[in-house]
Amino acid sequence: MPNVRPVPTVRRRRLGEALRRYRNEAGMNLDVAAQAMGWIGPKLSRIETANGHIRPNEITPLLKVYGVEDSEVVTALEGLAKDARKQGWWQTYSGVVAPTYADYISLESDADSIRAYAPLVIPGLLQTAAYARETIAANAFTRSSQEVAALAEVRQARQAVLTRPDRPLKMWAVIHEAVLHQRFAARPATMREQLRRLLDVAEMPDVTLQLMPLASTPHPGGAGGFTLAGFPGPMPDVVTLENLSGATYVEGVDEVRVYADAFERIVAAALSMDDTLARIAEMEERSRE
Repeated sequence: MPNVRPVPTVRRRRLGEALRRYRNEAGMNLDVAAQAMGWIGPKLSRIETANGHIRPNEITPLLKVYGVEDSEVVTALEGLAKDARKQGWWQTYSGVVAPTYADYISLESDADSIRAYAPLVIPGLLQTAAYARETIAANAFTRSSQEVAALAEVRQARQAVLTRPDRPLKMWAVIHEAVLHQRFAARPATMREQLRRLLDVAEMPDVTLQLMPLASTPHPGGAGGFTLAGFPGPMPDVVTLENLSGATYVEGVDEVRVYADAFERIVAAALSMDDTLARIAEMEERSRE
C-alpha cells in the first residue's frame, strides 16, 4: 500500500497556481521574475508547477515584484506556503490513505465551505459509521477488513470540520433521492440510521441539505457528481472528481467556474430544504415499519 507523500501536493499546486496567475497579470515571464528575485535556475518554474518549495518569507517580496501588496492576498499566500509542509492528523493512517485522498483531506481541512452534488453515495461528512463501513467495503473491494475499518475511521474523523470551534465548515449538499433507497442486506438498519443522521445534521446552522427528486427536471448533475471546496480570502476554489481509481482535481479558475454555475442549476432543480427534510422524515418513518 503506497504511503502518503510527506508534502500535501494539492497545497503546493494551489500556491503555484496563484503565483503564476499574479505573474501573468503583471505581464512578466519566468526569467524576468526570477531575475528580479535574484534566483538562479528554474526555481520559480518549479514553484509554480508544485515541484519546488517557496519559503513564507519569500512570498511578500515576490508579490511586490508583481505589484501585489494587498494584505489579504499576502497573508493568504504566506499561510499556504507555511502549511505546504504541515503534517495532518491523517498521516497516522498513511498505510491506507492514498496520496490523492490525503490531498483531498488537506483541501477539506483548509476549506471554508464545501458544495457537493452526490448522485451515488451520501457525502462522507454526513455518513454514519455503519454506512461508511458498508460503502467503503463495497467500493474498496481489494482492501482487507482491517484497511476498510481504518478508512471508515478516517471518514468519521473528517467530520470534525463541521464542528470546528473557530470556523465550522459551511456545507451545502445536494443528494440524489435514489441514494436513499439503497438497502444493506447484512445490516438492514444501516439506511434507517443514516436517514436519522441526515435529519440531525440538517439542524446544524452551517449545513444546507437538499434532495434531487427522482422526478427532477434535467440538470447538469446528469454528468456526474463533484465536490467544490471554497477557501478564505483570495484563494481560488478547487473541484474534486472521484472514481474507483481515486480523485482528480480541477483547479483552473475558468474551469472551476463551470462547476460553480452547474451547482447553482442543480440547486434550482432540487427540492427545497423544507421539502427535503419532510421527504427524508417520511422515508425514515416508513423504514421503521
